[in-house]
Amino acid sequence: MKNIYSNIYKPTNINLNKAKIAIEKGDVIAVPTETVYGLAANAYNTKAVEKIFSLKKRPSNNPLIIHCKNIEQIKKEAVINKNFVKLVKKFSPGPLTYVLKKKKSSKISKLANKGLSTIAVRIPSEKNIIKLLNILKCPLAAPSANRSKSLSPTTAKHVVEEFGNSIKMIIDGGACKIGIESTVIDLTTKPKILREGGLCSEAIEKFLKIKLSENKNKFIKSPGQIGLHYSPGIPIYMNREKATKDGALIIFGNKNCNHNNTYNLTNKKNFKEAAKNFFNTLRIIKNKKFKSISVNKIPNKDLGKAINERLRRAAHYE
Repeated sequence: MKNIYSNIYKPTNINLNKAKIAIEKGDVIAVPTETVYGLAANAYNTKAVEKIFSLKKRPSNNPLIIHCKNIEQIKKEAVINKNFVKLVKKFSPGPLTYVLKKKKSSKISKLANKGLSTIAVRIPSEKNIIKLLNILKCPLAAPSANRSKSLSPTTAKHVVEEFGNSIKMIIDGGACKIGIESTVIDLTTKPKILREGGLCSEAIEKFLKIKLSENKNKFIKSPGQIGLHYSPGIPIYMNREKATKDGALIIFGNKNCNHNNTYNLTNKKNFKEAAKNFFNTLRIIKNKKFKSISVNKIPNKDLGKAINERLRRAAHYE
Protein backbone atom coordinates (compact mmCIF):
# COMPACT_ATOMS: atom_id res chain seq x y z
CA MET A 1 0.00 0.00 0.00
CA LYS A 2 1.26 3.46 -0.92
CA ASN A 3 2.34 5.64 1.98
CA ILE A 4 -0.04 8.63 2.03
CA TYR A 5 1.58 10.23 5.08
CA SER A 6 4.35 12.73 4.38
CA ASN A 7 5.96 12.22 7.80
CA ILE A 8 6.26 8.41 7.65
CA TYR A 9 9.64 7.25 6.34
CA LYS A 10 10.89 3.82 5.34
CA PRO A 11 13.87 2.69 7.46
CA THR A 12 16.47 3.07 4.70
CA ASN A 13 20.05 3.99 5.52
CA ILE A 14 19.44 7.45 4.04
CA ASN A 15 16.37 8.01 6.21
CA LEU A 16 18.06 6.67 9.34
CA ASN A 17 20.86 9.16 8.73
CA LYS A 18 18.21 11.91 8.43
CA ALA A 19 16.84 10.68 11.76
CA LYS A 20 20.33 10.90 13.27
CA ILE A 21 20.67 14.50 12.11
CA ALA A 22 17.25 15.36 13.55
CA ILE A 23 18.17 13.84 16.93
CA GLU A 24 21.49 15.71 16.97
CA LYS A 25 19.62 18.97 16.28
CA GLY A 26 17.46 18.38 19.34
CA ASP A 27 14.32 17.28 17.51
CA VAL A 28 11.89 14.57 18.56
CA ILE A 29 11.10 11.75 16.13
CA ALA A 30 9.05 8.56 16.38
CA VAL A 31 10.81 5.20 16.20
CA PRO A 32 9.70 1.57 16.17
CA THR A 33 10.68 -0.85 18.90
CA GLU A 34 9.68 -4.47 19.42
CA THR A 35 7.26 -3.35 22.16
CA VAL A 36 5.51 -0.16 20.97
CA TYR A 37 6.48 2.93 18.96
CA GLY A 38 8.36 5.57 20.93
CA LEU A 39 8.97 9.31 20.83
CA ALA A 40 12.74 9.54 20.73
CA ALA A 41 15.12 12.35 21.62
CA ASN A 42 18.73 12.79 22.71
CA ALA A 43 18.73 11.66 26.35
CA TYR A 44 21.60 14.09 27.11
CA ASN A 45 19.71 17.13 25.79
CA THR A 46 17.30 18.58 28.37
CA LYS A 47 15.57 20.87 25.84
CA ALA A 48 14.94 17.87 23.57
CA VAL A 49 13.59 15.86 26.52
CA GLU A 50 11.32 18.81 27.40
CA LYS A 51 9.82 18.55 23.91
CA ILE A 52 8.85 14.92 24.62
CA PHE A 53 7.02 15.92 27.80
CA SER A 54 5.31 18.79 25.99
CA LEU A 55 4.19 16.68 23.02
CA LYS A 56 2.86 13.91 25.21
CA LYS A 57 1.40 16.29 27.83
CA ARG A 58 3.18 13.95 30.21
CA PRO A 59 3.32 14.65 33.97
CA SER A 60 6.79 15.87 34.92
CA ASN A 61 6.99 13.32 37.76
CA ASN A 62 6.81 10.39 35.32
CA PRO A 63 10.39 9.36 34.34
CA LEU A 64 11.39 8.13 30.89
CA ILE A 65 13.05 4.89 29.81
CA ILE A 66 16.49 5.36 28.29
CA HIS A 67 17.19 3.16 25.27
CA CYS A 68 20.83 2.09 24.88
CA LYS A 69 22.60 0.24 22.09
CA ASN A 70 24.51 -2.22 24.30
CA ILE A 71 25.64 -3.12 27.82
CA GLU A 72 28.70 -0.85 27.54
CA GLN A 73 26.50 2.18 27.01
CA ILE A 74 24.40 1.27 30.05
CA LYS A 75 27.58 0.95 32.15
CA LYS A 76 28.42 4.58 31.34
CA GLU A 77 25.16 5.77 32.84
CA ALA A 78 24.23 3.31 35.60
CA VAL A 79 25.75 1.35 38.47
CA ILE A 80 25.42 -2.30 37.53
CA ASN A 81 25.11 -5.26 39.88
CA LYS A 82 25.08 -9.08 39.78
CA ASN A 83 21.37 -9.41 39.04
CA PHE A 84 21.65 -6.96 36.18
CA VAL A 85 24.58 -8.86 34.65
CA LYS A 86 22.65 -12.13 34.85
CA LEU A 87 19.45 -10.72 33.40
CA VAL A 88 20.96 -8.61 30.63
CA LYS A 89 22.95 -11.57 29.30
CA LYS A 90 19.80 -13.69 29.21
CA PHE A 91 17.03 -11.30 28.17
CA SER A 92 18.62 -8.34 26.37
CA PRO A 93 18.28 -7.06 23.73
CA GLY A 94 14.57 -7.40 24.42
CA PRO A 95 11.51 -6.12 26.29
CA LEU A 96 13.06 -5.82 29.75
CA THR A 97 13.81 -2.47 31.42
CA TYR A 98 16.20 -2.27 34.37
CA VAL A 99 15.94 0.33 37.13
CA LEU A 100 19.47 0.90 38.44
CA LYS A 101 21.31 3.53 40.46
CA LYS A 102 22.34 6.42 38.23
CA LYS A 103 26.06 7.21 38.09
CA LYS A 104 27.06 10.65 39.29
CA SER A 105 29.07 11.00 36.10
CA SER A 106 26.05 10.23 33.89
CA LYS A 107 25.16 12.90 31.34
CA ILE A 108 21.54 11.77 31.09
CA SER A 109 19.24 14.78 31.51
CA LYS A 110 17.88 15.04 35.05
CA LEU A 111 14.47 15.72 33.53
CA ALA A 112 14.51 12.30 31.84
CA ASN A 113 14.75 10.51 35.19
CA LYS A 114 12.93 13.34 37.08
CA GLY A 115 16.05 14.00 39.18
CA LEU A 116 15.98 10.61 40.85
CA SER A 117 19.06 8.74 42.03
CA THR A 118 17.87 5.89 39.79
CA ILE A 119 17.54 5.46 36.05
CA ALA A 120 15.45 3.12 33.85
CA VAL A 121 17.41 1.63 30.94
CA ARG A 122 16.90 -1.04 28.31
CA ILE A 123 18.40 -2.43 25.11
CA PRO A 124 15.70 -2.78 22.43
CA SER A 125 15.83 -5.63 19.93
CA GLU A 126 14.05 -4.00 16.96
CA LYS A 127 16.64 -3.79 14.19
CA ASN A 128 15.90 -0.24 13.00
CA ILE A 129 16.19 1.47 16.37
CA ILE A 130 19.42 -0.48 16.98
CA LYS A 131 20.75 0.76 13.61
CA LEU A 132 19.89 4.30 14.68
CA LEU A 133 21.48 3.92 18.11
CA ASN A 134 24.64 2.55 16.50
CA ILE A 135 25.15 5.71 14.44
CA LEU A 136 24.33 8.05 17.34
CA LYS A 137 26.71 9.15 20.10
CA CYS A 138 23.91 9.32 22.65
CA PRO A 139 21.26 7.02 24.12
CA LEU A 140 17.62 7.83 23.39
CA ALA A 141 14.94 8.87 25.82
CA ALA A 142 11.93 7.16 24.24
CA PRO A 143 8.54 6.81 25.94
CA SER A 144 5.57 5.48 23.99
CA ALA A 145 4.50 7.70 21.08
CA ASN A 146 1.06 8.65 22.37
CA ARG A 147 -0.62 11.38 24.35
CA SER A 148 -0.26 10.80 28.08
CA LYS A 149 -2.77 8.25 29.45
CA SER A 150 -4.00 7.20 25.98
CA LEU A 151 -3.49 4.05 23.92
CA SER A 152 0.05 3.04 23.01
CA PRO A 153 0.84 2.90 19.26
CA THR A 154 1.96 -0.31 17.58
CA THR A 155 2.18 0.98 13.99
CA ALA A 156 3.49 4.15 12.36
CA LYS A 157 -0.09 5.07 11.36
CA HIS A 158 -1.11 4.98 15.05
CA VAL A 159 1.53 7.65 15.74
CA VAL A 160 -0.02 9.86 13.05
CA GLU A 161 -3.44 9.31 14.66
CA GLU A 162 -1.99 10.59 17.93
CA PHE A 163 0.08 13.54 16.72
CA GLY A 164 -0.73 14.32 13.10
CA ASN A 165 2.08 16.29 11.50
CA SER A 166 3.47 17.63 14.79
CA ILE A 167 5.99 14.76 14.62
CA LYS A 168 7.98 15.54 11.49
CA MET A 169 9.61 12.13 11.13
CA ILE A 170 8.24 8.68 11.91
CA ILE A 171 10.42 5.70 11.06
CA ASP A 172 8.15 2.89 9.88
CA GLY A 173 9.30 -0.50 11.14
CA GLY A 174 5.95 -2.19 10.54
CA ALA A 175 3.72 -3.57 13.27
CA CYS A 176 5.50 -4.11 16.61
CA LYS A 177 6.30 -7.78 17.21
CA ILE A 178 5.38 -7.77 20.92
CA GLY A 179 2.77 -5.02 21.05
CA ILE A 180 2.89 -4.07 24.74
CA GLU A 181 5.49 -2.09 26.65
CA SER A 182 8.57 -3.57 28.28
CA THR A 183 8.56 -5.24 31.66
CA VAL A 184 10.23 -3.02 34.28
CA ILE A 185 12.29 -4.57 37.08
CA ASP A 186 13.80 -2.62 39.97
CA LEU A 187 17.28 -3.96 40.75
CA THR A 188 18.34 -1.29 43.25
CA THR A 189 17.24 -3.51 46.16
CA LYS A 190 15.70 -6.97 46.20
CA PRO A 191 14.41 -7.44 42.63
CA LYS A 192 10.78 -6.43 42.15
CA ILE A 193 8.54 -5.89 39.16
CA LEU A 194 7.41 -2.29 38.75
CA ARG A 195 5.46 -2.99 35.55
CA GLU A 196 4.38 -6.21 33.88
CA GLY A 197 5.16 -6.20 30.19
CA GLY A 198 6.50 -7.98 27.15
CA LEU A 199 8.61 -10.44 29.16
CA CYS A 200 6.51 -12.41 31.63
CA SER A 201 7.66 -12.14 35.24
CA GLU A 202 7.47 -15.93 35.65
CA ALA A 203 10.34 -16.27 33.16
CA ILE A 204 12.45 -13.90 35.26
CA GLU A 205 11.62 -15.74 38.48
CA LYS A 206 12.47 -19.08 36.92
CA PHE A 207 15.79 -17.79 35.63
CA LEU A 208 16.86 -16.04 38.86
CA LYS A 209 15.38 -18.87 40.98
CA ILE A 210 13.72 -16.36 43.31
CA LYS A 211 10.26 -15.04 44.05
CA LEU A 212 10.10 -11.44 42.88
CA SER A 213 8.97 -8.90 45.48
CA GLU A 214 5.66 -7.11 45.01
CA ASN A 215 5.85 -3.39 44.40
CA LYS A 216 3.89 -1.87 47.28
CA ASN A 217 5.64 1.50 47.14
CA LYS A 218 3.56 4.22 45.45
CA PHE A 219 6.70 6.24 44.74
CA ILE A 220 7.06 6.50 40.95
CA LYS A 221 10.40 5.08 39.75
CA SER A 222 9.41 4.17 36.20
CA PRO A 223 6.68 4.55 33.57
CA GLY A 224 3.44 2.60 33.93
CA GLN A 225 2.93 3.32 37.64
CA ILE A 226 0.40 6.17 37.45
CA GLY A 227 -3.38 5.64 37.81
CA LEU A 228 -5.33 6.14 34.59
CA HIS A 229 -3.18 4.92 31.71
CA TYR A 230 -3.43 3.05 28.37
CA SER A 231 -7.00 4.38 27.98
CA PRO A 232 -9.16 4.40 24.82
CA GLY A 233 -11.24 7.15 26.41
CA ILE A 234 -14.35 5.01 26.98
CA PRO A 235 -15.32 2.80 29.95
CA ILE A 236 -13.75 -0.65 30.18
CA TYR A 237 -15.43 -3.49 32.07
CA MET A 238 -13.29 -6.51 32.93
CA ASN A 239 -14.38 -10.14 33.35
CA ARG A 240 -17.59 -9.77 31.33
CA GLU A 241 -19.34 -12.25 29.05
CA LYS A 242 -21.50 -9.78 27.14
CA ALA A 243 -21.13 -6.30 25.73
CA THR A 244 -23.17 -3.38 27.03
CA LYS A 245 -25.67 -1.63 24.77
CA ASP A 246 -23.69 0.21 22.05
CA GLY A 247 -20.53 -1.42 23.40
CA ALA A 248 -17.90 -3.82 22.05
CA LEU A 249 -16.81 -7.16 23.49
CA ILE A 250 -13.22 -8.43 23.54
CA ILE A 251 -12.89 -12.20 23.79
CA PHE A 252 -9.92 -14.43 24.49
CA GLY A 253 -9.44 -17.79 22.80
CA ASN A 254 -13.02 -18.13 21.59
CA LYS A 255 -13.31 -19.03 17.90
CA ASN A 256 -17.01 -18.13 17.79
CA CYS A 257 -16.49 -14.50 16.87
CA ASN A 258 -19.46 -13.86 14.58
CA HIS A 259 -20.81 -10.57 15.86
CA ASN A 260 -19.93 -7.13 14.49
CA ASN A 261 -19.20 -5.85 17.98
CA THR A 262 -16.96 -8.78 19.02
CA TYR A 263 -13.17 -8.85 18.73
CA ASN A 264 -10.96 -11.84 19.47
CA LEU A 265 -7.43 -11.24 20.78
CA THR A 266 -6.41 -14.82 19.94
CA ASN A 267 -8.07 -17.94 18.54
CA LYS A 268 -5.74 -20.39 20.25
CA LYS A 269 -5.39 -18.82 23.72
CA ASN A 270 -1.90 -17.74 22.70
CA PHE A 271 -0.69 -15.02 25.06
CA LYS A 272 1.90 -13.63 22.63
CA GLU A 273 -0.74 -13.28 19.92
CA ALA A 274 -3.15 -11.64 22.38
CA ALA A 275 -0.52 -9.14 23.54
CA LYS A 276 0.43 -8.25 19.97
CA ASN A 277 -3.23 -7.59 19.09
CA PHE A 278 -4.19 -5.85 22.33
CA PHE A 279 -3.61 -2.13 21.71
CA ASN A 280 -4.57 -2.36 18.04
CA THR A 281 -7.88 -3.96 19.01
CA LEU A 282 -8.63 -1.22 21.55
CA ARG A 283 -7.80 1.40 18.93
CA ILE A 284 -10.09 -0.21 16.32
CA ILE A 285 -12.95 -0.24 18.84
CA LYS A 286 -12.29 3.39 19.77
CA ASN A 287 -12.23 4.49 16.11
CA LYS A 288 -15.54 2.71 15.45
CA LYS A 289 -17.15 4.91 18.12
CA PHE A 290 -18.34 2.18 20.47
CA LYS A 291 -19.50 3.56 23.83
CA SER A 292 -17.76 0.99 26.06
CA ILE A 293 -15.57 -2.12 26.04
CA SER A 294 -16.38 -5.33 27.91
CA VAL A 295 -13.59 -7.89 28.19
CA ASN A 296 -13.75 -11.65 28.79
CA LYS A 297 -11.75 -12.93 31.73
CA ILE A 298 -8.12 -13.25 30.67
CA PRO A 299 -5.99 -15.76 32.61
CA ASN A 300 -3.68 -13.85 34.96
CA LYS A 301 -0.51 -15.65 33.97
CA ASP A 302 2.24 -15.31 31.38
CA LEU A 303 1.62 -12.17 29.26
CA GLY A 304 -1.97 -12.23 30.51
CA LYS A 305 -0.62 -10.44 33.60
CA ALA A 306 0.57 -7.53 31.46
CA ILE A 307 -2.72 -7.37 29.55
CA ASN A 308 -4.74 -7.40 32.77
CA GLU A 309 -2.54 -4.73 34.33
CA ARG A 310 -3.19 -2.46 31.35
CA LEU A 311 -6.90 -3.16 31.43
CA ARG A 312 -7.04 -2.26 35.13
CA ARG A 313 -5.23 1.01 34.53
CA ALA A 314 -7.33 1.80 31.44
CA ALA A 315 -10.48 1.22 33.51
CA HIS A 316 -9.23 3.45 36.37
CA TYR A 317 -11.08 6.73 36.63
CA GLU A 318 -10.01 9.13 39.35
